[in-house]
Order: sequence, then structure tokens, then C-alpha cells
Amino acid sequence: MNIKRAVPAISRAAIAGSLIASTLALSGCFPLAATGVAVGALAVADRRTIGAQTEDTGIEVKAAGHLRQQLEHAGGISVTSYNRKVLLTGQVPDERSRTEAAAIVGRVDNVQSVHNELKVSGRVSMGTSAADASITARVKTALIDARDVQAHTIKVVTEAGVVYLMGIVTRAEGDRAAQVASRVGGVQRVVTVFEYVTPDELARIERVNREEQKKK
Repeated sequence: MNIKRAVPAISRAAIAGSLIASTLALSGCFPLAATGVAVGALAVADRRTIGAQTEDTGIEVKAAGHLRQQLEHAGGISVTSYNRKVLLTGQVPDERSRTEAAAIVGRVDNVQSVHNELKVSGRVSMGTSAADASITARVKTALIDARDVQAHTIKVVTEAGVVYLMGIVTRAEGDRAAQVASRVGGVQRVVTVFEYVTPDELARIERVNREEQKKK
């Protein structure tokens, strides 16, 4: 069953504009990108606590720095952290580099787990990176247009046509988001890296976040 909720005080057009703007600013054209920074009003609707959002930003910055310092040919790696769970995407020259990258990131403070989607291959072209940024923007727009998906709670990462979805969702929400993303032109495959919760757990998370916002 699809779960429908209204987005309070934030218009769908405003969300779309913010999502697309952030996508272009944080596209795969920039190696070792830190892609977890919340944008404007969207931070309010995030299901992560403010502390987790801050830690995710720190994880991405620290992980990128450690990779540059400790791993040769780290320029093709992108780091995305959501609720202290890290997704690695991009390209590395060999399997040793792939394994070592995950180990380096796993040692960063506050990282709970590492989902290693690095591919052993040459770096993608600027054209592919631009196409990935466009796919990410279109997927985010499709999630908004779906109306039965809380698009602002889902992080979208695209690498070489493969779309990765991150967020704190119920199973029904995650399945629906993956279905919507899979129908977007140019998407070769959808990989879900969700943190699944029950509806009761989600209600508790949202209640805690509302209380946290009131204290600000």
C-alpha cells in the first residue's frame, strides 16, 4: 500500500527547484564529491536528526580527504553518507584499490557501515558525468511528481547510468521509489541502499524530529 503524506509549508515547485539546483552543484563532474549537504528548507524535512546530518557532512569531507592522502588514483571516487552509512561510487584501477578504499572510509569516525559500489575500470568521461547529473535531476523530479513518495527524504546518486537510492523509509516507500526511478529515461539499473524501518518506527522518528525542530 502506498503511503501518502503532505509536505508541510514547502511547495512542490520549491522542492523541485532546490533538488535540481543541489544536483547540478553536486554532480559527478567533481571527483571525490561530498554529496550529503542539506539544502535550505529541505533540511527541516529530513528524517535524520540534525546531529546525524552534521555527522554525515563531516564523514564525507573526512573520507574524501583520507582517500586523497592514503590511496593512489582516488580521484574517481565519490563518497555519500546518509545517517552514517556510506556509499562509495566511481572507478578505481584495480581490486586492491577497491578494497582499500572501503577500509579507509570504514575507519573514519562515526561511520557505521560502507556500501562499496566502486567499479574496477577507467574514469568515466565528462559527458557521462554530465549525463549522470541530468539523470539524477530527472529522477528527483519524477519522485516529486509521483506524489505518493516523500521525495525530500530520498537521496539520489547516479554513476554511469546506475541510480542509487538512500534514505530512511518503510518497505512500501522504498519499493515505490525504486519503481518510479526505474522508469526514468537513461536509468540502466536502480540499486536501493535504504535503511528500512517499520511504520511505527517511522512515526517515532518523525515525532522526535518535530520535537527537535521546536527546540531550535
